[in-house]
Amino acid sequence: MRLVTRLAVICVILMLSMTVVFHPASAQQTPAAESYPADVNLPADDIAALLDGFVPFAIAQARIAGAVVVVVDREGIVFQQGYGLADMDAGRPVISDETLFRPGSISKLFTWTAVMQQVEAGRIDLDADINTYLDFQIPPLDGQPITMRQIMTHTAGFEEALRYLFTAGPMPLEVYVKQSLPARVFVPGTTPAYSNYASALAGYVVVRVSGQPFETYMADNIFAPLDMAKSTFAQPLPEAHAAYMSRRYDAAGWPAQDFQMIVAPAGGLSASGADIGRFMIAHLNDGQGILRPETARMMHAYQAPGIEGLNRMALGFYEKSVNGRRGIGHGGDTQGFHSDLTIFPDEGVGIYISLNSSGVGGESLAIRQLLLEGFADRYLPPKAPQEIVPGVDAATAKEHAALVSGNYISSRGSFTNFLSFAGFLGQIPVGVTAEGKLSFPMLENLGLGAFDWVEIAPFVWQDRHSSQTIAAEVVDGKVVRMSTDVFSPVTVLIPAPPSQDAALWLPLIGMAVFVIMLQAVLWPVRWLVRSRLGVPLDLGKVHLTAYRATGFFAWGVVLAVLGWMFFLTAASTDATLLGGAMDGVLNTLRVVLPVSAAGLAVAAFIHMGLSFGGRRSWFAHFGRLLLFLSALVLLWIIYTHHLYGFDLRF
Repeated sequence: MRLVTRLAVICVILMLSMTVVFHPASAQQTPAAESYPADVNLPADDIAALLDGFVPFAIAQARIAGAVVVVVDREGIVFQQGYGLADMDAGRPVISDETLFRPGSISKLFTWTAVMQQVEAGRIDLDADINTYLDFQIPPLDGQPITMRQIMTHTAGFEEALRYLFTAGPMPLEVYVKQSLPARVFVPGTTPAYSNYASALAGYVVVRVSGQPFETYMADNIFAPLDMAKSTFAQPLPEAHAAYMSRRYDAAGWPAQDFQMIVAPAGGLSASGADIGRFMIAHLNDGQGILRPETARMMHAYQAPGIEGLNRMALGFYEKSVNGRRGIGHGGDTQGFHSDLTIFPDEGVGIYISLNSSGVGGESLAIRQLLLEGFADRYLPPKAPQEIVPGVDAATAKEHAALVSGNYISSRGSFTNFLSFAGFLGQIPVGVTAEGKLSFPMLENLGLGAFDWVEIAPFVWQDRHSSQTIAAEVVDGKVVRMSTDVFSPVTVLIPAPPSQDAALWLPLIGMAVFVIMLQAVLWPVRWLVRSRLGVPLDLGKVHLTAYRATGFFAWGVVLAVLGWMFFLTAASTDATLLGGAMDGVLNTLRVVLPVSAAGLAVAAFIHMGLSFGGRRSWFAHFGRLLLFLSALVLLWIIYTHHLYGFDLRF
């Protein structure tokens, strides 16, 4: 779990660093807006001074072992530099045109490019039923199939699929897409919901229509034309690439982790920083070498449906508004590697950063965001002064902030399997400050600084100090969904219904588990006390059985809760464990918890009923009632979040 205090301190340090580096106070230096008033100019020596002053300090403070940064324009690579170490044990440095990093979901940009090559070849229609290209069927939802356009804009409506996303060994793409098909939970084309499975499905379609294995297709049709010799989708790594691979770390100084296999079309790329630069250059030049100009421009310019006022999906790329300029790109995160790619098609500029460690507290996001914003402030300043002006009066602004406050569920998540409980625990709160202003703690906790939200239009808020924006869709006086442009292209937030609102249910769950744990602990304690004093338990046979059953099932609940904590902790530490290594533990927990909770509810009800009218105190009666209600709370959570059964599709 991220340490919010630590993160805040790191972000303050990084922000101060950016202030010094990106906004120098020397009187001999010319402000960026005056230096580059017309076309974007990227002097290599200036960029070197800029980044060499920020990146080493930032990764040292965040305890990140190594990083690579590449800056390009349409003419070529302007700046590339490796920082820190690719292998801490061997002391091997990061070399920008040699060391391989894992850019994670940036791999999807290559998959989407391959899809568009097949669109050019006439083998894929973006708006045809995807089943046209498959050798298995994806059932329709509300009578509607999904299309490649919806897949490329993350609006196919799939819930999250984590099983087999990371694997300990090779898994054929065909096996993955057939075994891991997730439920469809949103009508296609309506709701941005990021999907690794859908991206893998797109790669499988490329395989089907091209007749080539995915890794071979990418090597022949993208890497070779762009001279990307230090890039591969092959897993495990071929011998020619393995020697150049960076190790991955939780944090600098921690043990290195093994090479992690990922479903290739969704995140399996290994590439040098310079090779990613060549890919950016190709797209800045309208697909030169890999796509026709009109195809590349269509990819870049398309805007998928979304919340008004926020960033949208292009075809595969997602929008990033910076200083009033439209950037497009993609981020990528694996367990250890964290990357970000942004190109500005109108300005002909691109920047890429990849880190080989998460850092203490997970500060990698803060570094990437601050780097992009600082780079843009220096070389891509606002074209015109950006004045934040309220669009509604103060009283209305307070009413609107109060209306959108509450807990929200991410559209990117699981809804029909046990992982929905993880989404329940991770609900996103939106609040109101003492002054009646909107509060969005999630962004602050991600290390993006403190925010002062101003409602610039009805239900559209912009931060007074940055270009960050929040917007909500309101129908008949009720919030339907909301998002922020940090993740609006791929995720929206849906108000949590009362039956699943963590603000209500988490305290109840905490109380229920406490009461049940207390019963479990007191059960043997009472027995020991009675044994020492020689006092028998004066209960009838049925009553005695019910009482003993409450203790037995209470221990079952306690052990199951501890088991779930172990399971979720282990899976979050090593996602490959979700690929089958812990199936026995998972299935056991999904039997023990519901059986124990149901048994406890029945036993507690019988025990409570037989106790009334006896000589027990009101306090004892209240305790038995509380135990019964606690069991009911657990049963409700087990039912609503699917913590039962044997389905291994998640």
